[in-house]
Amino acid sequence: MNEIKSKSNDLNNQPDFSEVIKKIEALKKSGTVDLSTEEDLSIAVMNLVSLEEHFFFTAVKTNQDQYFDLLDEVRQTRKLLLAKLIDWHEGETWCISKHLLATTMRLIEVGTKLHADKKFDEAKVIFNQAQKMYTLFWGLRLKLIDTAGLKKSAASEQPWTLKNIVDKLVDCCEE
Repeated sequence: MNEIKSKSNDLNNQPDFSEVIKKIEALKKSGTVDLSTEEDLSIAVMNLVSLEEHFFFTAVKTNQDQYFDLLDEVRQTRKLLLAKLIDWHEGETWCISKHLLATTMRLIEVGTKLHADKKFDEAKVIFNQAQKMYTLFWGLRLKLIDTAGLKKSAASEQPWTLKNIVDKLVDCCEE
């Protein structure tokens, strides 16, 4: 994980999420970015990713291919809306963003189910993980995460191996 530009938690090299949240709050107050609208848009993207999954599973379970057509229609909309949030492509930030939002949504759903089952402590842990994933998304979106380490890492890669080739071939980031 790359460090936040201002501070990192040295114990496990994870970003200090409180610092990212502070920076996001400062941007909200400054009015330089319409984060309220973008937050709503990010939630819409989360739901579209979930719809893609549901259309896939419905198509497979019912053996009705028209659900794949609906999946594609939802996917096209998700791509357009995600492009309003992520206007730059450094490394795999597009795909990372999509997966961070999808993970956030799923963790919120799991936390909600745990809470409904009166498993409040477990729900709180899951909700905190959801917040961390959502914070990472905003850290990338607002360029608060120093991605210079990614460039250094890529430059120092060894020559192509079978594993590298397979990893590139099954790259989920091709939209």
